[in-house]
Amino acid sequence: MSWLSRTELLIGPEGLDLLHQAHVLVIGLGGVGSFAAEFIARSGVGEMTIVDGDVVDPSNRNRQLPALATTHGLSKADLMAERLLSINPDLKLHVRKDFLSPEACREILTQSFDYVMDCIDSVTPKLTLLATAHAKGYRIISSMGAGGKLDPTQVQVADLFQTKACTLAYYVRKRLRRYGIQSGIKAVYSTETVRSESLMLTDGSNFKRSAYGTISYLPATFGAVCASVVIRDLLNEPIADYEAAQLENRKRQRLEREDFFRKQAKAELRKKG
Repeated sequence: MSWLSRTELLIGPEGLDLLHQAHVLVIGLGGVGSFAAEFIARSGVGEMTIVDGDVVDPSNRNRQLPALATTHGLSKADLMAERLLSINPDLKLHVRKDFLSPEACREILTQSFDYVMDCIDSVTPKLTLLATAHAKGYRIISSMGAGGKLDPTQVQVADLFQTKACTLAYYVRKRLRRYGIQSGIKAVYSTETVRSESLMLTDGSNFKRSAYGTISYLPATFGAVCASVVIRDLLNEPIADYEAAQLENRKRQRLEREDFFRKQAKAELRKKG
């Protein structure tokens, strides 16, 4: 029996073929990205590129898939590569042990991908990736802030520019607008209020100046939802929560337009009166 027999029962041989033909880029192999990458590999995606220049730190063990007591100091990309190939020895896997500088980002995105997964938790490289990938027309899923939160039931999918109650999403949206980007990036985010008391400052290395406390399952939940968006899009399956958010946004915009025209009409009547 094929190791993907249960998957084939769900999506059929045509679905398996769609996934097998796909090439997915996963950037960032921490608490979100390591789980997202594994779920992508276990779905039967035939080609992956994984990118992370970091090594395992003891503080990673509460939430990151490659982080064990026996792997401190080892490359996350190497550990994940070994794990993914143990799941699917036939996977066509490309491994980059790079921190995402603007130059590295532009070089990586000269290749062809069917989907770009942004699992970076630092603002500067995240912006570089999103702006470059968007300009090249890639389908993108971007993980927002999973730190400082506990409730997985508040994780949602929406266009990045329709997200709410997420500080990271706010800063990313604000900066991307300077590039003229106002839509077209799917985001996984949580509406839960961040526990601000869990914030700590860092040394600023690798573009990261602060971090929130984390719990084991929340980044993994973000990774699972990110992977689900990629897989469903590759299978041409509807993403109900994303589409519902789109409909809600269009409704809000229509109501705002109607309200604007009503006010304009009242102003005109006052002038005539």
